[in-house]
Amino acid sequence: MIAAASVGTVPAAVETSRLHKRYGSVEALRGVDLLVETGSVFGLLGPNGAGKTTAVRILTTLLKPDEGSARVVGYDVVREAASVRREIGLAGQYAAVDENLTGFENLDMVGRLYGKRRAEARRRADELLDRFSLSEAGGRIAKTYSGGMRRRLDLAAALVADPPVLFLDEPTTGLDPRSRLELWETIEALVAEGTTVLLTTQYLDEADQLADRIAVIDHGRVIAEGTPSQLKAEVGSGALHVRLHDPAQRQAAADLLSLRLGDEIHLEPDPAAISSRVAVPERVAPALAELGDAGIAVSEYALGQPSLDEVFLALTDHPAEEETEEPTEPHDAEEATR
Repeated sequence: MIAAASVGTVPAAVETSRLHKRYGSVEALRGVDLLVETGSVFGLLGPNGAGKTTAVRILTTLLKPDEGSARVVGYDVVREAASVRREIGLAGQYAAVDENLTGFENLDMVGRLYGKRRAEARRRADELLDRFSLSEAGGRIAKTYSGGMRRRLDLAAALVADPPVLFLDEPTTGLDPRSRLELWETIEALVAEGTTVLLTTQYLDEADQLADRIAVIDHGRVIAEGTPSQLKAEVGSGALHVRLHDPAQRQAAADLLSLRLGDEIHLEPDPAAISSRVAVPERVAPALAELGDAGIAVSEYALGQPSLDEVFLALTDHPAEEETEEPTEPHDAEEATR
């Protein structure tokens, strides 16, 4: 597949064609094609080591591809790297803030590095502190900030130059649930204002919540792409989730359901829960009734579209949280686009 140069009459925000990147004998990317529409959220979904960060580093001019090409808002990331940097913002996996400066001083410094005059840089810093609900903390040293506050400050720094394209590389890594939700709301607000976002994540709920389209990447290859609904439909079945009254009966329930449904049963982390893809939904009701006849009490069940977790497992034969090592180049400065 070769990425098109535009979607309709609107130029693509990001496009790649057959991107390859090798680290010695390890192939981090193996011919990646992406097309990100302007004004959308594009999710690059995969486990650690899948190649997500390598792709972002190429698109933000921090790495050069070994083969293939990539363009951001029409600029080639190798031949026109300086032009690309003027059009993008980047928030990496870890908040890149100077902990010995205040929140205001961090943003003011970034503004001055972008060439803004002193008054303009200070005004932009105040605007962003207010936008990210950091005004009250703006005068505090950044090392006193919580993890969620640091991530918001990092995202604010990526927006100092008001870039049309924003790259977020696993932006909620290490955040508590409340901070994750706050950051999601911030991203949604940015997109509503016209910012294009390319988001990498290994959290399936995050991709489902934020992304208009998702590319699933595994071992350096895009193995599936589409809207969240399209990817779920690709599995071609429904999903049954059952919670039992007595966890001790789980294996007996799994054996019976496997026999009656004709599908593999998965034991969930909850010791009383099991799930299964269902190829023939009409078999579910009789199978559940047979559980009752066998004296296995079901406290709750649900039959619906498979989750993205189940989609990923079906596509890759391993869970999304499986970790492998993604090679890095030791001299990369991840935040060099700041």
